[in-house]
Amino acid sequence: MLYLQSIVIVRPGTAEDEYSNEQDDWGAGATRIPVSGVNVQPAGGSSEDTDDKEVVVTGWRLYTPRGMDLDLRETDRVEALNTTLQVAGKVARWPAPGGGVHHVEADLVEVS
Repeated sequence: MLYLQSIVIVRPGTAEDEYSNEQDDWGAGATRIPVSGVNVQPAGGSSEDTDDKEVVVTGWRLYTPRGMDLDLRETDRVEALNTTLQVAGKVARWPAPGGGVHHVEADLVEVS
């Protein structure tokens, strides 16, 4: 019953700016990978930074069920819960006894 959510992994393409520098393209050049059967939960609470401007950072955690690997990279974004989340740090692929992946966990953050 826990793994009923669907997400979209958004992987940036590349584009050149006006100085021929390569940069991430999150628009038309991005690849969108739909995934179903995962779980996204609140994790770590929220924090506020009010020094220069009001910013709220909320932590989330993505889990896959046993036996499900996920093509998720630390440079990706995840669309879930009607918002866009950033992958925070390395994606954890927990090994299964006997080989393969037991499940995947990833920290996500929402900055608003």
